[in-house]
Amino acid sequence: MADAWLVVGLGNPGPRFELTRHNVGQLVLDELAERRGETFRTHKANARVAETWLRPGGPKLILAKPNTFMNVSGGVVAGLAKFYGIDPQRVVVVHDELDIPFDTIKLKAGGGHGGHNGVRDVAKALGSNDFARVRVGIGRPNGRQDPADWVLDPFGASERKSLPMLLSDAADAVEQLVGEGLLAAQQKHHAPRV
Repeated sequence: MADAWLVVGLGNPGPRFELTRHNVGQLVLDELAERRGETFRTHKANARVAETWLRPGGPKLILAKPNTFMNVSGGVVAGLAKFYGIDPQRVVVVHDELDIPFDTIKLKAGGGHGGHNGVRDVAKALGSNDFARVRVGIGRPNGRQDPADWVLDPFGASERKSLPMLLSDAADAVEQLVGEGLLAAQQKHHAPRV
């Protein structure tokens, strides 16, 4: 598809993980679908998919939430990219990021996986790391809590208060990335808040 983008929210399946930090990518996709009045449907590539548009007459958006665990979601992403005929440069992966403070959004295209196993698996399955990432900051745990446990915990009470704004900002970042390009989205979302 000439003007289509595959936007993937990484996370883990099932109610146990639904509102955990690791699933923030899928929560952002819920926000994008809700803005457009769309619902996710089962896709044969082992994902839930909503097909929509950025705006009337604008680029097509294929919003996808893999049904697999995050660390093995690459096959689903590659299968969807092949099914829809989308090059890696038009894939956007939305995921949690430990090394960015909570309530912060960072965007990039290409580069390494930064230790994120879901991103690593997507790059391996696509055979390319040229896809864009919307990295949603969840911060690191205080004290000695293992980061592997931290990401699988639900958001804390204070985080839950600002979570709707974080999800909205991340959805805005996806829309701006697709509509105006990476640089414009970085300039807006990497700038300090005033």
